[in-house]
Amino acid sequence: MLSLDLLQPGDESTLTGGYIYNRRLLEALAARGWRTTLHGLQTSFPLPTAAALEEAQEVLAAIPLGSLVLVDGLALGGMPELIEREAQRLCLVALVHHPLALETGLEAETAAALEQAECRALAAVRGVIVTSHATAGALTARAVPAQRIGVVKPGTDAAPPAGGSGGELLELLCVATVTPRKGHAVLVEALGTLAHSAWRLTCVGSLQRCPATVVALRQQIRALRLDEQVRLLGEVDATTLSSCYAQADLFILASHHEGYGMALAEALAHALPVLSTRAGAIPETVPKQAGILVPPGDSRALADALARLLKEPELRRRLAIGAAAARAALPGWEQAGARFAAEIQRIITP
Repeated sequence: MLSLDLLQPGDESTLTGGYIYNRRLLEALAARGWRTTLHGLQTSFPLPTAAALEEAQEVLAAIPLGSLVLVDGLALGGMPELIEREAQRLCLVALVHHPLALETGLEAETAAALEQAECRALAAVRGVIVTSHATAGALTARAVPAQRIGVVKPGTDAAPPAGGSGGELLELLCVATVTPRKGHAVLVEALGTLAHSAWRLTCVGSLQRCPATVVALRQQIRALRLDEQVRLLGEVDATTLSSCYAQADLFILASHHEGYGMALAEALAHALPVLSTRAGAIPETVPKQAGILVPPGDSRALADALARLLKEPELRRRLAIGAAAARAALPGWEQAGARFAAEIQRIITP
């Protein structure tokens, strides 16, 4: 029986793309007959406390010699010395959703330290699994040989096409944890120039991960007098999320970077037209016929694109047709599990 140990920091039930990917990947591998074991590490990674590093060392030391171990990128870059040491006795493979230094809002010194530590750890592992060709390219630019990288895109669950709001207001949906990288401030700034247009925005995603960002966002919404048009729902259950997708007319996400963009793929699964940015892997995830992509951080370009979508229902209809076509090409989790198994075999075979 094939076996895999996965190390990741934080709560395994966290509702963000990286954690969902890890969880669903383990389920897909288990369905293929793999024995999978998840090892949770402390939440302080990628800037671990001494206690978190000590615990990680104990976890790795307890894994039998020669075992295949997948280390989530959030943990990998926080313990390069430990990775180098354990690579001598374990078959270590990294799982990188996006390079640590590309997280929005980091101090330059912190970003540089994270990039150096991550590159050091990446040089020690047997190979790397990434979730997009864009992230693969980012790692080759950091001196990781292309043959040591395997691309395993996330699966997407089948979903019914969105029915839309059917009302006078264009229902906009954003599904993203409220953190600096997701660009909510850019989105609200753009919406502020369209306050008198017929739209309403529902934001779904955790309000707990970055409290300072949430406070600033609420203040921005109040300052622009958008309280009646912008709703921050926080995390919701699966039924409520499905309802939000079903009633939406347009999916919108102003991210500064995405290693794949699972919420974007989920929007396509609902045949929703997309308005987003060209950041990271988003152009790889959202085909041209399914959405409009603007430069990240450009609120004016975002506002102009949204104004056009508000005025041109025929454009929205064409993009929805494109999203429906893209929907048919999205891989499922069974395919993701099969791809992972193939890529791991290729990477670890001498």
